[in-house]
Amino acid sequence: MSRRCELTGKGPMTGNNVSHAKNRTRRRFLPNLNDVTLMSDALERSFKLRISASALRTVDHRGGLDAFLAKAKDADLSPAALKIKKDIAKAQASA
Repeated sequence: MSRRCELTGKGPMTGNNVSHAKNRTRRRFLPNLNDVTLMSDALERSFKLRISASALRTVDHRGGLDAFLAKAKDADLSPAALKIKKDIAKAQASA
């Protein structure tokens, strides 16, 4: 399982640990990933995703999973999230 957010594409970054004596050693900054279950209003079912805490706040701010995916760029989404986005678009078009 990769350390990448399924909705925003956020992944590990690299940088330095800097000691008091200014010695630098390489380190990784990992995203704050959480396993969550989000409900889709258009499909009336829930989906399990591994997303970052900031993405979860953004989903809540935009008004749910359907609204978030409508604005999200396809390049940032995981294959599973991209399939959910297409299913939601199809359900909203037929309704």
